[in-house]
Amino acid sequence: MAGLVNGKVALITGGSSGIGRGTALVFAREGAKVAIADIQVEQGYETVRLVKEAGSEAMFVKCDVSVSSEVKAAVEKVVAAYGRLDCGFNNAGIESGMVAKTADMSEEDFDRVIAVNLKGVWLCMKYEIAQMLKQGSGAIVNTASTNGFAGLQGMSNYCASKGGVIMLTRTAALEYARSGIRINAVVPGGIDTPLFRRLVNQPMMRDTRGNAMKRWGTPQEVGEAVVWLCSDAASFITGHAMAVDAGFLAA
Repeated sequence: MAGLVNGKVALITGGSSGIGRGTALVFAREGAKVAIADIQVEQGYETVRLVKEAGSEAMFVKCDVSVSSEVKAAVEKVVAAYGRLDCGFNNAGIESGMVAKTADMSEEDFDRVIAVNLKGVWLCMKYEIAQMLKQGSGAIVNTASTNGFAGLQGMSNYCASKGGVIMLTRTAALEYARSGIRINAVVPGGIDTPLFRRLVNQPMMRDTRGNAMKRWGTPQEVGEAVVWLCSDAASFITGHAMAVDAGFLAA
């Protein structure tokens, strides 16, 4: 049986672990060729191994999403290997670093988070869209966060970056809707990943299981939403920020 994205080519940033790895395995199950981009080389190749073990083609590209030349090269390598780029999942992100009130946060920590979480998404879209315009089609999904809607004390840089991703997604979706390119975002709540586990240990974090299901989500559960948004089943959806949060934002 053909999968949701059978024969499509997907590029996943931050694919070495967590949501990126979980989503890579869903893409593989649904028939896509998968390219993993990350700064974590060893873990990236492990994701490639797992994708191949699941029966799909895969490759790894070392890439720092905050560096324009590396993002451009990553997209070019994927296209050189597979001939096209159908799906971009811009997922690479980092945590807040210093947990501090807005006036006490260091400029270095603020700039670092914005560079990866927001500028990195913009750079990925910049080069993915250029390729998709050549093809006349494509689908992009960006990873935002419930903290792009709901503020969190001590993490103004992280919240600002994720709120920015949501608005970047909506704006670009309007700009390219008539060019055959759909652009959406997923908005994960508490997902059981290495990054999230570090965040919940911060003393200023509120109860992250304050959702209707009273549990953390899995990376694969986010991946299911991502792959669906990239598929033709979501052909009339663009500019949407889809909460995958067990009802956290509904409260």
